[in-house]
Amino acid sequence: MTDVEGPAYVPGHGLLKGRTAVVTAAAGAGIGGATARRFLEEGARVLISDAHARRLKEYEAELAAEFDGVAALACDVTDEAQVRALFDAALRQHGRLDIVVNNAGLGGTSDLVDMSDEQWSRVLDVTLNGTFRCMRAALRAFREAGHGDEGGHGGVIVNNASVVGWRAQAGQAHYAAAKAGVMALTRCAALEAAGFGVRVNAVSPSLAMHPHLVKVTTPELLEELTAREAFGRYAEPWEVANVIVFLASGYSSYMTGEIVSVSSQRA
Repeated sequence: MTDVEGPAYVPGHGLLKGRTAVVTAAAGAGIGGATARRFLEEGARVLISDAHARRLKEYEAELAAEFDGVAALACDVTDEAQVRALFDAALRQHGRLDIVVNNAGLGGTSDLVDMSDEQWSRVLDVTLNGTFRCMRAALRAFREAGHGDEGGHGGVIVNNASVVGWRAQAGQAHYAAAKAGVMALTRCAALEAAGFGVRVNAVSPSLAMHPHLVKVTTPELLEELTAREAFGRYAEPWEVANVIVFLASGYSSYMTGEIVSVSSQRA
């Protein structure tokens, strides 16, 4: 899609050593899978989840061949019982929960005038409601664990939003509305969670390339979106994951309620 050379991969520095994390929509491809790998490289124990059980199991095996401390549990974030089971499993396996990355989201392209109720509701249920369900479960776990009560690092939530939550794009009304909702949800939850030592932030990527995006986006649109980027290329998923690592680590200890743009878009 682009001939512009990307950056060198950044090695881990133990920024999340001893921490336990849950990452949703992490079945290998895209930002979730890259985040799980980066967390493991930074010393965390990671429970990955995804609605696609087969791909999730395959990625778990791939990661387990390189790292200790990885486990997987299938989870559809539109199902409250499955969400509760995911967080119960994290606490049961490791006795604690430190970081939650809400990456699950669903896109699609349809002009609003032709959009069905089903299309609208499906995107909102996965992308916004799913983030809500996982945030609620995480916050309850953090509060019950007493994070921050004795000067500890507290728990951390990082949500995946999108620049379309700020910027208009034709055919993306449902996705943009959902991602704008994730941003607002992040800011409100951050105020509430500060009282028990928990930080809540979000990343807002523009164009991070992965196989699923190619399947649901035309080559013409990808060329157009890439041309908007100042570097003349799309982001690698691990470049977004690096910012998530920062937000999950002690380096961002004074940040909460922030939406961090991971983008080089010029307009």
